[in-house]
Amino acid sequence: MTPPSVGSRLAGVGTAVPDTTYTQRELLGLLAVTDSRIRSVFLNSAIEQRGLTLPEPAADGFPVVESQGQLLRKHTEKGLELGRRAIEGCLKDAGAQLSDVRYLCCVTSTGFLTPGFSALLIKDLGIDVTCSRLDVVGMGCNAGLNALNAVDGWARAHPGELALLVCVEVCSAAYVFDGTMRTSVVNSLFGDGAAAVAVTTADADERVPRAPTLLRFASRIIPEASDAMRYDWDDRQGKFSFWLDPQIPYVVGAHAAGALERLLHGTGLLPSDIAHWVVHSGGKKVVDSVRVNLGLTRHDVRHTTGVLRDHGNLSSGSFLFSYQRLAVEGRARRGDMGVLMTMGPGSTIEMALTRW
Repeated sequence: MTPPSVGSRLAGVGTAVPDTTYTQRELLGLLAVTDSRIRSVFLNSAIEQRGLTLPEPAADGFPVVESQGQLLRKHTEKGLELGRRAIEGCLKDAGAQLSDVRYLCCVTSTGFLTPGFSALLIKDLGIDVTCSRLDVVGMGCNAGLNALNAVDGWARAHPGELALLVCVEVCSAAYVFDGTMRTSVVNSLFGDGAAAVAVTTADADERVPRAPTLLRFASRIIPEASDAMRYDWDDRQGKFSFWLDPQIPYVVGAHAAGALERLLHGTGLLPSDIAHWVVHSGGKKVVDSVRVNLGLTRHDVRHTTGVLRDHGNLSSGSFLFSYQRLAVEGRARRGDMGVLMTMGPGSTIEMALTRW
């Protein structure tokens, strides 16, 4: 496949998680879960631990009920901390400085604030006040790749300049503890974290084939499953709440091949030509369904399952945690093809084709 004349590349990546980490068994105790069905959901999730920002239990041993205002403040304060650390790690990996940043795109789905994270992080970090910016809010777990598409477009239109994509998800700021299976599935899955990636058209060091070029993007929406993943207002609880339909793994899996076909159409590439897969760690059943429907091996999704095991579902930034593991592994070779894949509300599947 002939690459674009001016292609942007992933020049560096950084991630951050809270200092407070809980195993699934610790969370069962913290949340005072005794229902055997709910305990089974936690313990059979393929998750060992997650970074979360949770209050200490009340005197009666039950979880403290945080108001929507307290949750939003946690989203802002912890989000800024995690976002700052992810950016600093990303710039170090890219060999760049804060003064090099000319575009900042921030993604989040775990809270609402105005001004958004882009303005707050520019102020917090001392990034040049003329830096262009974009905030993508509320798109869900697929939003990182949607935003990367926009960042790629900016980088191509501004050759040689540095853009940052930052996904900030404080999922513990969106938790509801009411003992129902609906909220318990969510509480068993998501973790807090932020991830940043540097995007530029500047020439890479030819001796270091660790910076893949973004070649194209593809999107597939599944309108009949528009209600399968939601983050909306719960009147009974008086706060926002996640909703995940039990059928979502099978819905996503059934449409994965069509999304990949769209991505590869006209390239002359076959799925077997893809050497590296970076898939959103949406949950054990989701990852297994995608793997089976695309004919992937467990080795192909090793970074995805590793992120799920160590951090849970980190929403929009999950795929960048997986990409970081692939980059650190150092197995990609010049000319290797890769696919980035995220899934989220809509329901949607997003993909990007890359080449090292």
